[in-house]
Amino acid sequence: MEESVTILEAIKRDFACGEIDIRTYSPLALAYIGDAIYDLVIRTIVVERGNTSANKLHKKTVNYVNARIQAQMIEALTDELTEEEETVYRRGRNAKSYTTAKNASVIEYRKATGFEALCGYLYLTGKQERMLALIKKAVALVGMEI
Repeated sequence: MEESVTILEAIKRDFACGEIDIRTYSPLALAYIGDAIYDLVIRTIVVERGNTSANKLHKKTVNYVNARIQAQMIEALTDELTEEEETVYRRGRNAKSYTTAKNASVIEYRKATGFEALCGYLYLTGKQERMLALIKKAVALVGMEI
């Protein structure tokens, strides 16, 4: 029987990625990968809940992958975060980004960036279970159903 590995472990192995101290990553680098992994999680859930047209899948996905909702999610999770997670979130939220969201305020965009940085941090440190637990709890706390 083949041993199960995470996608992160497989990527590091198959593409010869070295170990880098996660503390050296900029918060915007964490948010960059966090945005992608959060999007992948939501897209996976949406596809698993029903095989339909790509347009319908996209419309459902954007209800969860947008700065306004992500800001609400991180606000709802505030009491759930460990000290370490709170620090990562704050670093991401306070990072100086040169882009803005199309349909969100600057404050919402910055909170969403912090949320994405946290997702990226948890993913890159191999804490996918924690990341998924926080996303699941956030979805419930903001009263949404995927």
